[in-house]
Amino acid sequence: MRFSVTVNTNQRVSMAILLIEDDKGLAELLSEFLGLSGYQVVHCADGEAGLDAALNYEGIDLVLLDVMLPKLNGIDVLKLLRQKSDLPVLMLTARGDDLDKVLGLELGADDYLAKPFNDRELLARIRAIMRRTQDNLTKRNEITQQQASIATGDLVIDVKRMLVSCKGASVDVTGSEFAILKYLSLKPGELISKETLSEHCLGRRLQAFDRSIDTHVSNLRKKLSSAGSAVEIKSQRGRGYGVFA
Repeated sequence: MRFSVTVNTNQRVSMAILLIEDDKGLAELLSEFLGLSGYQVVHCADGEAGLDAALNYEGIDLVLLDVMLPKLNGIDVLKLLRQKSDLPVLMLTARGDDLDKVLGLELGADDYLAKPFNDRELLARIRAIMRRTQDNLTKRNEITQQQASIATGDLVIDVKRMLVSCKGASVDVTGSEFAILKYLSLKPGELISKETLSEHCLGRRLQAFDRSIDTHVSNLRKKLSSAGSAVEIKSQRGRGYGVFA
C-alpha cells in the first residue's frame, strides 16, 4: 500500500512527519501545531496502519510514535520498523513510565518525550533529531575529510556509509548509537562527558535525570559483545565514557 500527502505549495514544507497516535483530539492539535511550524503531517490512528505507512511511504522523514496504540502497540511497531528501516523515531510515552522509555531506546528509538508535554519542547526535540540526521547525511565527512573510515581495535566505522563492522561482520546500530560510537572512537582512550556526548551526538543539552546516553551506550555494549568485539566502552562516574581497544 502506498501513501501520499497533498502539499500546500504556498507553504514551504521542510519535512514530513508520520504521527501514529490514537487520541483523536491530541492528533488534531499536533497536526495543526506542526503544520503551522512548517511540517507536513501524515496521521495514522493505530499501530498496524502506522507501521504500514512508515515502511511504504517514501516521503516520511520522522515518526512520532505513541506507545499505547490499538491493534499493534508502539513498542511492537518500533521493533518491526527497526528490522527494515532506520527512520528517525521519537517515542511518546506516559509520564513516569521509565520501562517504556528504556525499552524504546534499546529497540532503536532516537528520543522520547513524556506526556503531557510542552509543544515547544516537542518542536525542539524534532529539530534536534533532524539536525543530527542531516548532519550525518551532509556533514559526516567534515571531521574525517581524509579518512573514509575509523579503525578502533577490531571495529571499522565507515563514516561515509554510516556502517559498523567487527572482524568483517556487520554490526547493526541505530543512528544515535553510530554517532556516539564514532565520537568516542575519534578520541580512543579518553573519557568524554555525557553532556558533551548529548550535545554532539543527540543534538540537545543533557537534562536532569536524562538517561538517554546511558541507555544508548548500554545497547552498544551489548551489540559489540554479541559481535565478539574486544573493544570496550568504559565509564567513570562523573567523568563520562570512553572507547578502549
